[in-house]
Amino acid sequence: TDSTPTSANQEDHVSMAAHAARRLLRMNANLNVILGVEAMCSAQGIEFRTPLQTSAPLKTAIATLRAQVPAIVEDRYMAPSIEAAAALVQTGALAASVDLPAFVKGHAE
Repeated sequence: TDSTPTSANQEDHVSMAAHAARRLLRMNANLNVILGVEAMCSAQGIEFRTPLQTSAPLKTAIATLRAQVPAIVEDRYMAPSIEAAAALVQTGALAASVDLPAFVKGHAE
């Protein structure tokens, strides 16, 4: 929403930029969690395909993930693993491990 009508549309423009910025921060945090879970699922799926091989960059990404998040071999409480995977995405460590500088936090082109 760009503006909220006030006083039967008789008032000046009401900026919603601050509210939108706060919402964007929450959306970004949620996206980090989603991408972290996707990375966990992808790594697990690739590991299920052993002895088939994947690419060197994917092996590196999986190794980076597995340094913080162990493979799922039995039922367990997943929140710490999800938080760790989300942190790897948020900090840019996962992207940096496979040399994707455009996705690393603070990178300017």
